[in-house]
Amino acid sequence: MDTLEIANKLVALCKEGKYEEAKVLYAPEAVSVEAGAPPGQAREAAGLAAIKAKGDWWVANHEVHSAQVAGPWPHGDRFIVGFRFDVTMKSNGHRFTMEEMALYTVKDGKIVREEFFYDTGE
Repeated sequence: MDTLEIANKLVALCKEGKYEEAKVLYAPEAVSVEAGAPPGQAREAAGLAAIKAKGDWWVANHEVHSAQVAGPWPHGDRFIVGFRFDVTMKSNGHRFTMEEMALYTVKDGKIVREEFFYDTGE
């Protein structure tokens, strides 16, 4: 698949809430980079197992009421996807809207890097 095909497939899966199924689009050595480190974790997760663990942490600690996905916006071997989530933190009941942009890099038909951009409050 080329970059645009991967981008369109990722967006379609995310719009259906199938984030785990989207991991088939990733290379085994893919790297995920957050704008800020989640509690008790590093900003960077390397490899599919680490990326899955980061996703599992998110699901365990947040209740997502709704999600919107926009894009993709392609640019060569990269593309951007926009996300907007209505979320409640399970630990304290704080409900908020999270908006983020994700930049994906594709190599040899697989996503090799994802970088998330959002307000960290810093």
